[in-house]
Amino acid sequence: MRLRPLPAACATAFVLTLTVLPRADAAADAAAPAPTTTVLHCGHLFDANSGRLQGETSILVRGERIAEVRAGRMDAPDGAKAIELGQATCLPGLIDSHVHLTDQFGPTTYSDQFRLNPADYAIRGTVYAKRTLLAGFTTVRNVGDGHNESIALRNAIRSGLIDGPRILSAGRAIGSTGGHADESDGYRSDLMGDPGPADAIINGPQDAWKAIRQHYKDGVDLIKIMPSGGVLDESSSVDNAQLTEPELQALVAAAKDYGFAVAAHAHGAEAIRRAVLAGVDSIEHGTFMDAKDMQLMKQHGTWYVPTIIAGDFVGRQAKIPGVYPPQVAAKALQVAPQIMKTAGEAYRAGVPIAFGTDAGVYPHGENAHEFELMVQAGMPPAFALQAATTHAAKLLRMDKDVGTVEAGKYADIVAVPGDPLADISLMKQVDFVMKDGQVYRQP
Repeated sequence: MRLRPLPAACATAFVLTLTVLPRADAAADAAAPAPTTTVLHCGHLFDANSGRLQGETSILVRGERIAEVRAGRMDAPDGAKAIELGQATCLPGLIDSHVHLTDQFGPTTYSDQFRLNPADYAIRGTVYAKRTLLAGFTTVRNVGDGHNESIALRNAIRSGLIDGPRILSAGRAIGSTGGHADESDGYRSDLMGDPGPADAIINGPQDAWKAIRQHYKDGVDLIKIMPSGGVLDESSSVDNAQLTEPELQALVAAAKDYGFAVAAHAHGAEAIRRAVLAGVDSIEHGTFMDAKDMQLMKQHGTWYVPTIIAGDFVGRQAKIPGVYPPQVAAKALQVAPQIMKTAGEAYRAGVPIAFGTDAGVYPHGENAHEFELMVQAGMPPAFALQAATTHAAKLLRMDKDVGTVEAGKYADIVAVPGDPLADISLMKQVDFVMKDGQVYRQP
């Protein structure tokens, strides 16, 4: 990279800065406080590795990491803070693998896009992010926004400017002209325009490479693609295939060049088959997945993120006149009765499952209702909890840092008042939240 020469005055200031900053940094380092030490006393601990409930447990936290986990009661070291959680059950910080933190569907959603600016969505995202964190979800994967505002939200949380979960952002979801990712669906003809790779809309393998490279330039953490139709866009099909096999192969190949995992929104069986064969990491929703798809996913180790709560929510909303346009309501009623059935069949077939909800389709902060729906679909409570801890951590490629309560991992710990294996609805009553060793909620 070539640098243009600085004007003399600027050069002088630059040299002065170089001579002053090291001293200021050294002073700051010398004054930095020692890491905070905390001991949590839990009535029980959910062991996410085994899926079993342990007895009384003490967790020693130093700074942002867990230093020790010990059965029974541990005396707090000198200067440490002790937090008594009584008979509560402690669990690893929960992970939602499918959220949209910078939006929330409501009566004005379809007109909001003509009135709100990206900054409006970003600011709303700060509210939704905090609600998500206080619900016990300390890590999330944001799989689609309108103008990369979730990347800015991620950065603000990382820098400590606002409270929220740890975010992996996909930026804009990538799709085809007129597909589920095309935000101009439903516009009148003079407003439709012709979105291209810079807008995350592709038509052909060459466009796919350009879109991935633009996402890399934008600073995303992963890639989200749209191989099939969806519910809430204003087109007519929820399950038709919307990306060709060569397009999918190019998207995945380009993503792998940059080290990105690929999440694929896919309701229809053909779209799922194409995406799995192309090498995506996860299928999101998977509503009309068939037995062949399930077998294929097991063979390829492809994760399934069911988002049952989203299907359940839109199905109920579609019965209220005027909430959705007619074609959207019809798609919602098509998906609603099938999505839970498919999730149960996929579990029994042995498809790898990670927790995800599509938050933003329903109100943020209600993520834990997905646990109840997973159990209704036939998954044991312990499996549902593992889906939101160890399984999701593996999907996000973060299992060295999150997903279990173990020494060396981030001090992401939540607690509920009772035994969630006996009553999964307790997951909606998280009353203690710690992320990176900092307490955000306490009874």
